[in-house]
Amino acid sequence: MRALKLVFVAAVGLVLSGCGYNSLQSQDEAVKSAWSEVVNQYQRRADLVPNLVATVKGFAQQEQTVLLGVTEARAKVGSIQVTPELLDNPAALAKFQAAQGELTTALKSLLAVTENYPDLKSNTNFLELQAQLEGTENRIAVARNRYIAAVQQFNTTVRSFPTNLTAMLFKFKVKPNFAVENEAEIAKPPAVDFGAAKPPGAPEPKPMMPTT
Repeated sequence: MRALKLVFVAAVGLVLSGCGYNSLQSQDEAVKSAWSEVVNQYQRRADLVPNLVATVKGFAQQEQTVLLGVTEARAKVGSIQVTPELLDNPAALAKFQAAQGELTTALKSLLAVTENYPDLKSNTNFLELQAQLEGTENRIAVARNRYIAAVQQFNTTVRSFPTNLTAMLFKFKVKPNFAVENEAEIAKPPAVDFGAAKPPGAPEPKPMMPTT
């Protein structure tokens, strides 16, 4: 009897491996792992916002509209519950992405106005925060691209024959993905530039002479 059970277990294992069950499991875990990194990097950015706003406010209190926009965008991001179910909910993922996009726009606006405040642009604390933010934006781009690729691979497996039969049997469903304006850009390394501050005393670039 014990021998029959072992044979049965072995047979089931061969069937499951042959029908793509193991691939579905491993790819599902890869999606979850990639998503965790996306969330971690977005959280890293959110954690930088309070210090960045406080630093800018110390030099540019009159920019209340921009400062409030960043604060409200960060609060909106924090109000979204990032649960495992979000990965299987297109509406929830779209809401998450929209909130993060609003924060990205608000931060760009904040850093744009700093061009009007030379003292702020040369402040050591601001320069450090700006560098951390730019580095985090790069890491977000990398994490997002890895997540997009992981979901694409998983969804391809779910849709392909014969693994689609296994997916239906074990209730593996196609996952929603981030919207990408230009999917060809996924393979390129991220290039995030918020306009790094020019070192104090550095000469202005000379205008180019028109060619004849």
